[in-house]
Amino acid sequence: MDNSNIIEIKDKRDSGTQIKLSNTVFDGSQFENGQGRQVSFKNVFMPELSFQCGDLRGMKLTNVNLSGCRISDADLSDLEIDGAQLGGAFIHSIGLPPEGHPEHKAGAKQRPLRFEDCDLQGSRIENCNLGGVSISGCRLEGMTIDGISVEELLEAYRAKQNHAN
Repeated sequence: MDNSNIIEIKDKRDSGTQIKLSNTVFDGSQFENGQGRQVSFKNVFMPELSFQCGDLRGMKLTNVNLSGCRISDADLSDLEIDGAQLGGAFIHSIGLPPEGHPEHKAGAKQRPLRFEDCDLQGSRIENCNLGGVSISGCRLEGMTIDGISVEELLEAYRAKQNHAN
């Protein structure tokens, strides 16, 4: 691309500066060391969009295609995902920053997560700390823990409870 197609705004720090792009292709654009509160993108096509070292608190994504998206080293506290397809999603290494990480806080406790009205059939949960997890009102057909049927475990437990009474 020749430089005649580059519009550069540099060292503009007053809060009154606004940029409005309508019906414009801005491929290869860069935004560095800037601040943009209440920025809005509507009906835009931005595959391979990248945010690095950004503060995106309060960001709202509605009716967006995030397939193939990767989020790493992020603080997603209080994240809410509603009405999303997660088929094939791989969620791993979730929790507070580990010892040795710059954000690690000794003695800090992970706040609980909440899953409601989720279709998790056929999913796997491996090598996770499930201490204190509460499961209620869920379909458990075919669910196993370490290869043992949860339905059978509950049946045996209930039979024992009824026998004790």
